Amino acid sequence: MGIRLYRAYTPGTRNRSVSDFVEITSAKPEKSLTLNKHRSLGRNNRGVITSRHRGGGHKKLYRQIDFKRSKLGISAKVMSVEYDPNRNARIALLHYQDGDKQYILYARGLKTGETVLSDTDAPIVIGNALPLTKMPLGTEIHNVELHPGAGGQFVRAAGSLAQLVAKEGKFVTIRLPSGEVRLIPKECWATIGQVGNADANKITRGKAGKQRWLGERPRVRGVAKNPVDHPHGGGEGRAPIGRCHPVTPWGQPALGHRTRKKKNHTNKFILRRRK
Repeated sequence: MGIRLYRAYTPGTRNRSVSDFVEITSAKPEKSLTLNKHRSLGRNNRGVITSRHRGGGHKKLYRQIDFKRSKLGISAKVMSVEYDPNRNARIALLHYQDGDKQYILYARGLKTGETVLSDTDAPIVIGNALPLTKMPLGTEIHNVELHPGAGGQFVRAAGSLAQLVAKEGKFVTIRLPSGEVRLIPKECWATIGQVGNADANKITRGKAGKQRWLGERPRVRGVAKNPVDHPHGGGEGRAPIGRCHPVTPWGQPALGHRTRKKKNHTNKFILRRRK
């Protein structure tokens, strides 16, 4: 997992970088685990744009990922590591002993040919899944459940990891990648290790065309618009926004404003807020 840099042959390759894809072992996905992916392009059921800056982009097949790791006690062999266009992490194809096939998130350091297991008494080895209460303190984990049996919802992005820091009563304490420390029911499951492709956040797109390939349309700055279109708009020449703080097109505070509800019933599970 590294970064491939371009020379400045053209303005589009100046400062551009891409992943070197050295960990990828298979170019084609498992056909039985793919689905057609409907892309709404930011439009609702009437065809009206409700989410701006979406549209275009390359066609994608959706890979069905097993976030629950529900095949207990059946070991699986890692057959290949593949690219997934729907996420920045890599995925690994597992062949179970009973003949079933599943995709999971690729854990950093996992190699093809190795065996992984999902069980209540699985060993503490990269790629294995087991309940949080069975893990020793300090274990690095990913694909963490929030509610027992719901499947992994936390810590799924490339290079991310959480850490188990305490156990007490019905809950365990997890330090999330954001710095937030929160309580999670001890019956929840997680996978050992760090998510692969840790260099994903170092990639520079380099040109506007790469943004379009990914399905993102251009954004116009608020200060470049008219007052009727944005609160920052208007004025003569290069005028400042004319407000104490920047706001969204609908007048809500932007850039750093906390949006979590103060009366959220899950606030009691957060021991330390993210920075």
